[in-house]
Amino acid sequence: MNKYKVLIVDDSPLMRELLTAIINAAPDLEVVGTAANPLIAREKIKELNPDVVTLDIEMPEMDGISFLEKIMRLRPMPVVMISSLTQEGAEETLRALEIGAVDFVGKPTQSSLAVNEKSGEIAKKVSAAAASKVKPYTGSAIASVKAKISSAPIKNTSHYDIIAIGASTGGISAIREVLVDLPENTPPIVITQHMPKEYTSSFAARLDRFLPHSVKEAEHNEILKASSIYIAPGDQHMELKKSGASYKCLLNDGERVSGHRPSVDVMFASVADQSKKDAIGVILTGMGRDGASGLLEMRKNGALTIGQDEASCVVYGMPKVAMNAGAVSKEISLKKIGGFITKVLTG
Repeated sequence: MNKYKVLIVDDSPLMRELLTAIINAAPDLEVVGTAANPLIAREKIKELNPDVVTLDIEMPEMDGISFLEKIMRLRPMPVVMISSLTQEGAEETLRALEIGAVDFVGKPTQSSLAVNEKSGEIAKKVSAAAASKVKPYTGSAIASVKAKISSAPIKNTSHYDIIAIGASTGGISAIREVLVDLPENTPPIVITQHMPKEYTSSFAARLDRFLPHSVKEAEHNEILKASSIYIAPGDQHMELKKSGASYKCLLNDGERVSGHRPSVDVMFASVADQSKKDAIGVILTGMGRDGASGLLEMRKNGALTIGQDEASCVVYGMPKVAMNAGAVSKEISLKKIGGFITKVLTG
């Protein structure tokens, strides 16, 4: 069995040693080199031709974000960011994902319990990244999004009154790609993206800065409004409940579903139950199977269900499972999903 070649870039000798042990323990991964800073890493990439790079954010000589930009411009390849789970770390990590990093994972500590908890996640994400598809970085992600947004208003002449979007690996950029093609006056949009609780408020704030919609982290018992987007908080499931002519957002910290909290399945299932045929469900790039069963419930109840196609996915996992389960009524390239939804809303 051929193993994916991994290059570890981190200024801490202990972290390089720890990550090497974790990654080499995975059956499909092999660490072929390590680098203490981006200048060394640049030469190691030329020499070793790795399949995937793990990259620290804060390093001497050159920070991880600047180095990632160079990688994605000159030699695009799968990169997994190793970051601290802090507010500052969240901002930098989200920026990295916008530039083109495939995924991220919180830094493990040296305690044996923390290593055991993190090792499976690290190996899984590095392996998925190695098999993913990446695109060159062509400039400021936010600037390109702003240039693309259409401010032309539309009138929703359809019966659809809620849009639900679920994503995982590669979802940060994919969600943005869909949202920028939607007009401001849409029905309420609810989004579940797999990420830690330290990250979801920052993700909502970044979207809010350039979209015409109001974007926020969802709150318990909140009434959902048109022209607004609600992000499921990390570590809480998000469900909807009909409240008169509107919907109410309900949050809970129930058991993980498909290994996740928040879970796309939980959100889709509640939309299926509460909205029936009046919902649009969208499942985007991500590894695993979360969202497939909930989207199937939506389709059975008459909702329009959309899956991102394989060619445009970073990881064709969640959409593939949903497609194979019969949950997807329309499979579309990422670039066309927002425009398709707009046409549906305008009849």
